[in-house]
Formats: sequence, C-alpha cells, structure tokens
Amino acid sequence: MAAPGPGEYFSVGSHVSCITCLGQRLQGEVVAFDYPSKMLTLKCAPSSGKLNLSDVVLVNLAYVSDVDVISDRAETPPPLASLNFNKLVNRARAEKEDKLSQAYAVSAGVSVEGQQLFQTIHKTIKECRWQEKNIIVMDDVVISPPYQVDNCKGKEGSALSHVRKIWQKQASIDSIPSKNPCGKNVALNVKQ
Repeated sequence: MAAPGPGEYFSVGSHVSCITCLGQRLQGEVVAFDYPSKMLTLKCAPSSGKLNLSDVVLVNLAYVSDVDVISDRAETPPPLASLNFNKLVNRARAEKEDKLSQAYAVSAGVSVEGQQLFQTIHKTIKECRWQEKNIIVMDDVVISPPYQVDNCKGKEGSALSHVRKIWQKQASIDSIPSKNPCGKNVALNVKQ
C-alpha cells in the first residue's frame, strides 16, 4: 500500500512496515498519525534488546517508500492513559528553572568548573541556587570562586560536610586540582 491519499489514514493499533530514504526498514504498531503533516508514530521492537521496553519512532512519510499495512486494527483502540496534568506542569516548571539557572551561570561569567560543581550538587540537593557567582546550598553553605573545597563556607555541621563530600566526589571524577597558596597542585585531603 502506498502512503495514504486524500481522506486515507493509518488506524491506531495497525501494524505497518516502511522503508526510509536511508534504506532502513521500520516495522511497528501505529501509535498516532497526523494527516496534515504526514507524520506517523510507530512503536517498534526495542533496539536495546530489553523486551519490556519499546522504541517510539516518528516517521515523516515524505521520506519513506513502500509503506505496507501488515495488519489493520479491526476493533476500537483502548482508551488513552490518563495524565497527571499537575505533575507535568510541575516537571515543566522545574526543567525551566534548571535551564534558566544554567543560562544565568553562563551569562554571569561563572567558570566551567563552577557550573559543573553546581550541577553535581544540584543532582543531590535540589535546594541549590546562584547568588551572583556564588553557589548557595540550603541557605547554609556558600561556595565562592574558584570553587575549591576551601571556598565552601558555612556553619560547621552536616550540610557543610555533605557539600564537601560532594565536592570531593566531583574533584575525583573530574580530576579538579586543588591548589595551595603557592599555586602548585596538591592532593586534596579534607578532614571531617
């Protein structure tokens, strides 16, 4: 069967096979079809090999050939799963705040090391923000440039020691050298 003509469509739940302009054969279950844009969404066998997962592929029918309907769905498709709209809105808001925070750091001239340290801390402690070029963690710890362990200031306690541990982990992963006052690289030893 050729790509759908005027008034034709692919039924949700049908099994379709097509060949892309790159010669790749795609075969899967139709999840969605948008006639005006000629976009087809297929649920295909997982490329990872994990049977409990599926690949979802968006196919522009303008760039495929030899579209075949393997089996058409006769019965009505099952209803769509309900979405928790509040959860989606909160997730979108949190992502937007993260991206704005990253953009702020770049526009404020924060070093790459500072940005990486912020991202590492933020993965563990969400209550983390920028104040000019300083990283503020839980309103208890302030990390100032050049973002070395000695620049972690705050009242002694679990928050400060936790941030220092995160810094050590980041330093060991990225091999961020710790500098002594003479400017020579030295091993990082933090006493807890």
